[in-house]
Amino acid sequence: MMLSCSALVVALLLSQAGNFLSTAEDDIIPEEWVLLHVVQGHIGAGNYSYLRLNHDGRIVLHMQSLKGDADLYVSDKTLHPSFDTYKLQSVTCGHDVVVVPGDFKRPVGIGIYGHPSHKESEFEMRVFYDQTVLQDPFDRGSYASDGEHKEKSSAQSAEEDFQEEESIFWQILIGLLKIVLEILF
Repeated sequence: MMLSCSALVVALLLSQAGNFLSTAEDDIIPEEWVLLHVVQGHIGAGNYSYLRLNHDGRIVLHMQSLKGDADLYVSDKTLHPSFDTYKLQSVTCGHDVVVVPGDFKRPVGIGIYGHPSHKESEFEMRVFYDQTVLQDPFDRGSYASDGEHKEKSSAQSAEEDFQEEESIFWQILIGLLKIVLEILF
């Protein structure tokens, strides 16, 4: 009996050492990657937290669940991806990695889901720009003059601002309607 308990303790210690070594290996980041952001947060069980990615190019998302289990969902079709609507996902216990291709339409929606197996999950996500991917020399935008490029980006910016304002308007309107319906019924 004592021998089996000792074997169990040794196995537990070896698994913890393996976890420590695997997280140390995961922290090796290529020199060509540029750290853009570090996002930390908490998410309740069964809930989502949403982020928006506007950076162009190939982006690498490294998310570590510090407590609990946070999962990562990414889409260029919706700003609120979930386990039902996503293009890319990483749903491991611990370290989640998603590579967002440079040809994804911006802005890209990022959904962080708190797995229901834990009451609360704590995460840290590092956002990297991968410089190893070369720009397409046949891309029309690369040959435009500075004036044309600036006009294009300011027009896109104005359109994004309008969409964001419209989205906030609808969220407020829906919230007010819910309150009115709760009062009436």
